[in-house]
Amino acid sequence: MSSSFLHYSSITKKIWMALFGLFLMVFLVVHLGINLCLLRSDGGVWFTEAAHFMGTNYVVKIFEVILFGGFILHIILGIILQVKNWIARPVRYKISNKSTTPFLSKYMIYTGGIILIFLIIHFMNFYFIKLGWAGSPVPFMEGGEPDFYETARWIFIQPFYSFLYMVMMVVLAFHLNHAFGAAFQTLGLEHKTYTPFIQGFGTIYSIVIPLGYMIIPIYFLIFS
Repeated sequence: MSSSFLHYSSITKKIWMALFGLFLMVFLVVHLGINLCLLRSDGGVWFTEAAHFMGTNYVVKIFEVILFGGFILHIILGIILQVKNWIARPVRYKISNKSTTPFLSKYMIYTGGIILIFLIIHFMNFYFIKLGWAGSPVPFMEGGEPDFYETARWIFIQPFYSFLYMVMMVVLAFHLNHAFGAAFQTLGLEHKTYTPFIQGFGTIYSIVIPLGYMIIPIYFLIFS
């Protein structure tokens, strides 16, 4: 296997990882929009209807498969690229401040790992209940559907979980802050005119989206 092929392979992996990452960023916006229905003073009507639609619509079910595929491939590619980077540079720099690698870039594998662990816990509390792989902390609704509104309420009134959730959102913010700009850079979309806008938008995105998620546990801790 030639070095040129390995070089091309690494570039291809980075491009796919960037595309999957941008796809997941779009999902975060959609998922946040649904989750914010939890804040309505309607006893969970809107959120329950949204959860029912997401759980029964066949198009959404197909999208779920694509989504999980995107998650898994993004994680696998990230691990492969990081391991290849470690192998290529087995000896760490003695003087770390001479490294030109962006600060957040050095810790993407670690923030990604922390997010993955939290996602597994989060899936156990929600998605795995729908699949019947985990028990529900609250009774099911009539018809045998999980009551995800009461489940969310029950989980988020637990101070430890809510605190952990908010900490994870901070970690996610750091991960997104670097990932947004890096994805466009990997795809070759750099230009002196619009790159500053992309970087600025990425910074706003990486703050607003995690903050939007953090509002939910804060709301339940205060008003439940």
